[in-house]
Amino acid sequence: MKNFTKLFVSIFYIGYIKIAPGTWGSLASLFLMYILFNILSLPLVILVIIFIILFFLSNYLINYFSSFTDSHDSKHIIIDELLGIFFIFLFYDFINIYNNFVTCLLIFVIFRLFDISKLFPASYFDKQLHNGYGVILDDIIAGLYTVLTIMIINAFI
Repeated sequence: MKNFTKLFVSIFYIGYIKIAPGTWGSLASLFLMYILFNILSLPLVILVIIFIILFFLSNYLINYFSSFTDSHDSKHIIIDELLGIFFIFLFYDFINIYNNFVTCLLIFVIFRLFDISKLFPASYFDKQLHNGYGVILDDIIAGLYTVLTIMIINAFI
């Protein structure tokens, strides 16, 4: 169970990359979500169900990982980046700008800025919830801020 948990929360050990694991995790997540949403073209309801299952499974496994590593929000945990990017892609049709490359570039850059800066209420969840939900929710809020920012950019283009 420990090996599966490490594999899952680090997205196939990408979280163990020494330099900027969150950035690498976001890049890998962007690639995976692009395939899931644009190439496989699953119905939105199926994608929402997958997101919900991943959300709760991630919380459980983050808590388990934290218990056996005696850590909170370890740098190796990057499944939260995947959930943040996944959340953004649920709104992909509303935020598509010019073409897929430009949209994905904007998603990556803006998400990383919001994820690193942890604007309120992301900072609140990150500091107050010392469990998997605290680890995950700050990235979902960064995803929400990313969606809103790109929608605003779209309104002025």
